[in-house]
Amino acid sequence: MGFNDRPKGTSEYDKFFADGVYTCVGYGTPLYKSTTKFNSGCGLPAFYEGLPEQSPALLQADPDGRRTEITCTACGGHLGHVFKGEGSKTPIDERHCVNSISIKFTSEGTSASL
Repeated sequence: MGFNDRPKGTSEYDKFFADGVYTCVGYGTPLYKSTTKFNSGCGLPAFYEGLPEQSPALLQADPDGRRTEITCTACGGHLGHVFKGEGSKTPIDERHCVNSISIKFTSEGTSASL
């Protein structure tokens, strides 16, 4: 079963809301604070913005023009996609839909927390 074949809501961090930081699983780069995570209903962890000082790189829009690929600035690994202007109830109307397999959670008070 491929990642996209998983039943909705089975992603490891989809319904996980502890305080801490999400890092790139490949390189350990801090990517998102838990305070920007929200329940978007997409079945994957969703954030409305990355860490400004070490944010993921946003690449060109996908051919369909509806989303932008997110990659880690340190290792270039695929993290997911950004969707803008969907009416998300977030401060900036943006949804970073991130694959759980590409991130790791670190709880507050540990070395990866900012």
